[in-house]
Amino acid sequence: MSLIDVRVPQLGDFKNVPIVEVLVKVGQVVAVDEALLTLETDKATMDVPSPVAGVIQELVVVAGQKINENDLILRLASEAAATPDRPAPSPAMASGSGGASGGVAPVASPAPTAGAPTINEVPADQTFPLVVLGAGPGGYTAAFRAADLGLKVGLIERWPTLGGVCLNVGCIPSKALLHAAKIIDEADSLSQFGVKFQAPEIDLDKLRGWKDSVIAKLTQGLKGLARQRKVEVISGEARFLSPHRLEVTTAAGKTIVGFEQCIIAAGSEPVSLPGYPADPRIMNSTGALALADAPKRLLVVGGGIIGLEMASVYSALGSEVTVVELGPGIMPGCDRDLVKPLEKRLKQHLKAIHVGTKVISVVAKPEAIDVVFEGTINETQSFDRVLVAVGRTPNGERINAHAAGVNVNPRGFVPVDRQQRTNVPHIFAIGDIVGQPMLAHKATHEGKVAAEVAAGLKRFFDAKVIPSVAYTDPEIAWVGLTETEAKAQGVAYEKGAFPWAASGRSLALNRDEGMTKVLFDPTTHRILGAGIVGPNAGDLIAEAALAIEMGADAHDLGLTIHPHPTLSETIAFAAEAFEGTLTDLYIPKKK
Repeated sequence: MSLIDVRVPQLGDFKNVPIVEVLVKVGQVVAVDEALLTLETDKATMDVPSPVAGVIQELVVVAGQKINENDLILRLASEAAATPDRPAPSPAMASGSGGASGGVAPVASPAPTAGAPTINEVPADQTFPLVVLGAGPGGYTAAFRAADLGLKVGLIERWPTLGGVCLNVGCIPSKALLHAAKIIDEADSLSQFGVKFQAPEIDLDKLRGWKDSVIAKLTQGLKGLARQRKVEVISGEARFLSPHRLEVTTAAGKTIVGFEQCIIAAGSEPVSLPGYPADPRIMNSTGALALADAPKRLLVVGGGIIGLEMASVYSALGSEVTVVELGPGIMPGCDRDLVKPLEKRLKQHLKAIHVGTKVISVVAKPEAIDVVFEGTINETQSFDRVLVAVGRTPNGERINAHAAGVNVNPRGFVPVDRQQRTNVPHIFAIGDIVGQPMLAHKATHEGKVAAEVAAGLKRFFDAKVIPSVAYTDPEIAWVGLTETEAKAQGVAYEKGAFPWAASGRSLALNRDEGMTKVLFDPTTHRILGAGIVGPNAGDLIAEAALAIEMGADAHDLGLTIHPHPTLSETIAFAAEAFEGTLTDLYIPKKK
């Protein structure tokens, strides 16, 4: 192998150009055209790509350093022919100004040749300037935004309708069923106030039909939006053949789609556990949302958000639900004080919750499914259905990304930079496939960034926080730093908390178990994070997310006039509790 000096390419009239970010490190294997570092002039940002494939042996620049044309960047070992003082290919400049998706971009638009198909490509049946692979919330957002910016877009979706997992078998149908479950529970709870209803008669066919009608309204709306924007929808399952070709298997056969740029939005799938028999009574979240029946005995394996949401639905529909969770508590990763009110309520509705317990055997028999537990209980129990809800896995391996030269890590995620670029400059990735959190609202923002960068704008993903919500009853929502994280990381914080037992609105709803807490920086009093448990927590958490993005402090929250009586004012009360100005509770001053 030869040792090659990689130098700064031609920069035109620019001198003393600062390095915004060094994207590689010593020992790293790089591909041809892989970005090595990011430069920024007063007009644009630019990537400096590698001229050859090889292994980084020495880095001679650092972030913040100013460089000029022909300055040495690094040395790499390569099997390519040695060329003294080999310059990197000329970088492309990303023009545009900051906007909704961000300001100065740390990584630039593709090099001039990045979007051009290479020789010996398989002939394409049709070609697009931009193809979006996957039409979930991130994918269709990216496609529509790119179309609005003037690109001709092809949108490939394996589902019969647009919307991906979220709209078809995820976020939307689950929320529809959770709404029905909440109404059932609320109607029953009114009996203690003298308002009694007869036991509900559940017509599963009608309930399923209503759930499907909600999905249809949204997916048909997306179809209309695609048509209005002249986005060409291709129905089929796609896999990469090369850096500029996709093979799509459609109902009519296989077709080859060419592209200059591509956005991967291929999402994720439910995790399947080994050792479980192939039996229709053993289902994942997709099967649970199909609502084939309301089994008498249901086991939910996994005490995370998806498992607990579906446990709530089936419990309200009359099933005896048991939840088993391997970890020490339900909803791992969430602060325990937020989980406690939910756990208390679930125990009133579910048959059992077993934490610190694992399933060691599942046997499907004609009359039932026998499950052997080990942990806090050590016994065999029988169930009519089993829901496996232990998380989701990205589809990185499913799309044959390696054929395009796109890196996929061992867990199936596709690494990207802050412009959503993969290691292949003209291929972007967004949503579940790029990493946690696997949330639709993260994917939509990433989709806009990728679309805008593909269109030549200067954008990057710079969200400070991403909120999380469990749509259980009560709901749990959190954003920013959690107490669990703060303690584990040694981050100093102080807290203001307000119990909903002192909220007039909460008492009027007969739901006084809730709580709002906000974490603050002890010095600046800026908001670090927030957590809420109670009805509509998912709607309330947006205020805290905005406050963090805006750099607000406790004073800002407390002095913002909130309508009364509402649950939203509990956020201001938590800030006042921190500042010592709260009058709705008596909190002794610290000595």
